[in-house]
Amino acid sequence: MEKTLECFKRILGKSKKENIDILIRGIFGISALISASVIIIIIIFITIKGVTPFISYNQGLGQVNIFRFLTGRVWLDGAAFSSSLYGVGFIIINTVYIALLSLMISMPIGVLTALFIAKVAPQRLSIFLRTVVELLSAIPSIVYGLFGSGVILVLVYNFAELVGIQSKGGNSVIATVLVLSLMSLPTITAISEVAIRSVGKDIELGSLALGATKTQTNFKVVLASAKSGIFASAILGVGRALGEATAVSLVAGNSKSGPSLGLFDITSTLTSTMLEGLKETTGLDYDIRFSVGIVLMIVILLTNIILNYVKRKVGSVSVK
Repeated sequence: MEKTLECFKRILGKSKKENIDILIRGIFGISALISASVIIIIIIFITIKGVTPFISYNQGLGQVNIFRFLTGRVWLDGAAFSSSLYGVGFIIINTVYIALLSLMISMPIGVLTALFIAKVAPQRLSIFLRTVVELLSAIPSIVYGLFGSGVILVLVYNFAELVGIQSKGGNSVIATVLVLSLMSLPTITAISEVAIRSVGKDIELGSLALGATKTQTNFKVVLASAKSGIFASAILGVGRALGEATAVSLVAGNSKSGPSLGLFDITSTLTSTMLEGLKETTGLDYDIRFSVGIVLMIVILLTNIILNYVKRKVGSVSVK
C-alpha cells in the first residue's frame, strides 16, 4: 500500500513539473509572439502610409513617381508645385557612405579598447573602463547631438579654416561621421569584449606554450577566435549609425541635393530627412516621410544580410 502511494506521488510530482514546464514554454511563446507582432504592426503601418504617395493622393500634388523618387538627386519639401522633386537616390548613397565611414573609425578603436579591457588592463582599471563604456551606452542620442553641435562642429570649422577649406559652420560629412562613431563605439566595445572573454583559456595558453608572445597571442589568436562576435558588434554598430536621426540632424546640415562625398560638404541621411518633415501631421509632405522609412528598412535589411554573409564567411575560416 505504501509503495502504491509512493508511486502515485511520483506520478503526480512529475505531472506537476511537466505542467510547470508547459506553462513556462507558453509564457516564452507569448512573449515571442508579442515581440514579433509589434515588429509586424510597425512594418504594416509604415508600409501602408509609405505606399500612398505612389498609388493615389488627393492633397493637390498628385502622385509621386516611384522611379524618380528612388533615383532622384534633389529633395525639395513640397516645393516647386511638383511631387517629382522628392528624390532619395542621393540620400541613400549619403546614408550608406556615412555609416561605412563611421564604422571604419569606431570598429578598430572599439575592438582595441575591448581587447585592452579584457586582456591587458589590470582588474581595477578594467572594471572602471567597463563602467565608462556602459555609461556611454546609456547616454541619450540628443546629448551626443548637442555635444556634436557644440564641440565637434567648432573643431571641424576651425580645422577647415586652418587648411583653407570652406565649411558651413562645421556642418559636414566628417562631423556626422565623428558623432556616429562616438555613438557606435560603446556598442562595439561591449559586444567585442564579451566575445574576447569567451575565447577558451586553453587556446591562449596553447599559443603561449608554443612560444608566441602575449601581444602575438592577443592579436593572432584571441582576436581571430573572437571574430564572429566582433562582426556581430559591427552589425549592431552599423544599425545604430543607419538608424540615428536626432544627433545627425544637428550636425549634418541637411543638404537638399547630392550625393555628398566630400568630407566637408553638408549632407543628409534617410533618418534626418524623415525627422525634418515630421513637423506636419497630414499631407503629402508628411506621408512621403513614411516612404523614406520603407527605403530605410530595406537599406538596413540589405546591409544586415551582407554583413551576416561576411560574418559567416569570416567565421568559417579556421585559426592558423
